[in-house]
Amino acid sequence: MKMNQIDNELVERATTLADNQLFPKALEVDAEGTVPTTQLDLICEAGFHGLFAPTEFGGMGASPQTQWAVHEAISGGCLTTSFVWAQHAGPTRAAAETAGPMKARWVEALATGESRGGVAFAHLNRPGLPILRAEPTSDGWLFSGTAPFVTGWGHIDVVLTAARYGESIVWAMLDAKDCETLTSRRLSLAAIDSAVTVELSFDNHPVSEKSVTSVEAFSDWAEKYRHGLRSNGSNPLGVASRATSLLGPSPLDQQLDKARKRINSATTEELPEARAVLGDLCVRATSALVATVGGSALFVEQQAQRLAREALFLLVQGQTPEIKQHHLKLLTDNSLSEASSNGSQQ
Repeated sequence: MKMNQIDNELVERATTLADNQLFPKALEVDAEGTVPTTQLDLICEAGFHGLFAPTEFGGMGASPQTQWAVHEAISGGCLTTSFVWAQHAGPTRAAAETAGPMKARWVEALATGESRGGVAFAHLNRPGLPILRAEPTSDGWLFSGTAPFVTGWGHIDVVLTAARYGESIVWAMLDAKDCETLTSRRLSLAAIDSAVTVELSFDNHPVSEKSVTSVEAFSDWAEKYRHGLRSNGSNPLGVASRATSLLGPSPLDQQLDKARKRINSATTEELPEARAVLGDLCVRATSALVATVGGSALFVEQQAQRLAREALFLLVQGQTPEIKQHHLKLLTDNSLSEASSNGSQQ
């Protein structure tokens, strides 16, 4: 299969999983305090921990388009479960691409789901001085500082961690467990709290050279990150799709289709605005569902309130300054929001 084609069998498998097994448990997961391991195992049994890995390491070798569509389906089933699973992409790709010892240690285990991974690099998008720093030693590095918003703690075996060293980033795969020099503090979130998101504190945490997957210029990473903004657009697409399916036929259906096509075909320069349009659409779709259900939508046993909270979370998840700027324009200028809606219907 060509790398720009969608594997419909995989997307259908993900949709069936989402509709029949993830969505019926989504409210229970939301209230549980942590994602039941059984939910993550369902994704693993379907083979989707291998979605991001090449076939040579036991993965699916799926095209980006297939990855986006599968991700959207799973997020529409249960965003909390999906969010923990999606972190797996980062360390899987890092292990597959590195020439160092981490390939042999992790790549096949991650590709099969035998081991599961997370990421610690959200801080790289923060303005100001780096909050997680790397200092070289004779046999590796010392990491010091904090990494906020590390998801899936307690469910992951390894965390791909980024620390700044001057104008460079040191990437390393670290054991995902507390120790004397690496401690976690759970964050209490208004949405997807059961994903168990923590802030990690590094106190001169020793990182061996063999744990490092790469050292790259910050500017190179920033450019790659901009190119990769499409992937996390699958989250608002999934939540909005679920909301519109519960809502029933409405003009939002056509807007959703157009917004999906827009972000799928967007250039790097167009991606921030296309991503913001998805966030705006997700908020409007979930708000429409709440308004349609009425007062009972606020009951904790209602899917509408869960989806609405998740839509607010997705306004800031994966946000860059460019996306934020477009979000604010859409949210504060009615004429822009109307133009976006009308453009989606053309």
